[in-house]
Amino acid sequence: MKNLLVSLDQAGDFDEIIDVRTPLEFAEDHIPGALNAPVLSNEERVLVGTTYKQVSPFEGTRIGAALVARNIAHHLETTFADRPRNWRPLIYCWRGGKRSGSVTTLFNMIGWPARQLDGGYKGYRRATLDTLDTLPKKFNYIALVGPTGSGKTRLLEALRQAGAQTLDLEALAAHRGSLLGAWAGIEQPSQKRFDTLLVTALRTFDPKRPVFVEAESRRIGSVALPLALLDTFHQGACVEVLSSHEDRAAFLLHDYAHLFDDPESLKAQLQKMIGLHSRERVTGWQHLVDENSRAELARELIERHYDPAYARSSHQHFVQLPRALQMNFRPNDADLVEQAKALLAQLDNNALAVI
Repeated sequence: MKNLLVSLDQAGDFDEIIDVRTPLEFAEDHIPGALNAPVLSNEERVLVGTTYKQVSPFEGTRIGAALVARNIAHHLETTFADRPRNWRPLIYCWRGGKRSGSVTTLFNMIGWPARQLDGGYKGYRRATLDTLDTLPKKFNYIALVGPTGSGKTRLLEALRQAGAQTLDLEALAAHRGSLLGAWAGIEQPSQKRFDTLLVTALRTFDPKRPVFVEAESRRIGSVALPLALLDTFHQGACVEVLSSHEDRAAFLLHDYAHLFDDPESLKAQLQKMIGLHSRERVTGWQHLVDENSRAELARELIERHYDPAYARSSHQHFVQLPRALQMNFRPNDADLVEQAKALLAQLDNNALAVI
């Protein structure tokens, strides 16, 4: 049979991209837009691998072939039952090996002009990492810098609604970035998935226009930013977002209110601050949790934890911060988009950036 392998840069030539890896592999990360049609379940893949290593490669391959054939048959009767005669799918697995090869060969025997992705997901992952070394450097960023609670995330969303290009790293990471920043009931993506989401977002931007981004450290929860992005926006222009203590406390009380739904978990998170703060101080904060003293805890965290941390890190990382445009932001008011438009107008008339 003729060579059925194609390269990643030809992926756009196909009607559909089919990922035949297990659901767990797919959930960890996948090519954007791919459909998961696993030829081995999570449990079946473990069985085949264990048999391959502990019994013999022949026996593992034999069992795997039977399972793959059965699962392909099921997909032909269900998932792909309505695909037309001229449907052109691109198939991939982990390394472009037996799983995707089996599906590609059978699809071509049926009459579909299917092709197999050369290198599989592993090749795609390598290309993603290569892209993250170069693509972030093609844009000019304006970093929103300011202490926790100043409403930078709300300003970033308001800027998006006002028509600016925005890169919401916390949304991609499903985490607010701080020690208490986990999203309620939502797991963070894997590092691989975050990288894919980041590349996808970056590819939507126009290099001729600035990209607004919220100031972040290297890590957002469990995921890390690529150094090329971090270094580039640390060197770029800044807007220093300033809010009153009252507004910041109200902001934190609203956005972090869910933490009090599980007081023991909140106290465990505060426990991790020992080392940054004395045991006595952290114990005092935990007592405030027990007393449901939300406003007092918010004020304490702002004054004793977040503000000192901001003072230490922001001027160290953002070299343009001394020349930053300062914005007095009211994060709890209803006119967020109007405030964002006023900022854009000010930037448009300022040498800081060309909008």
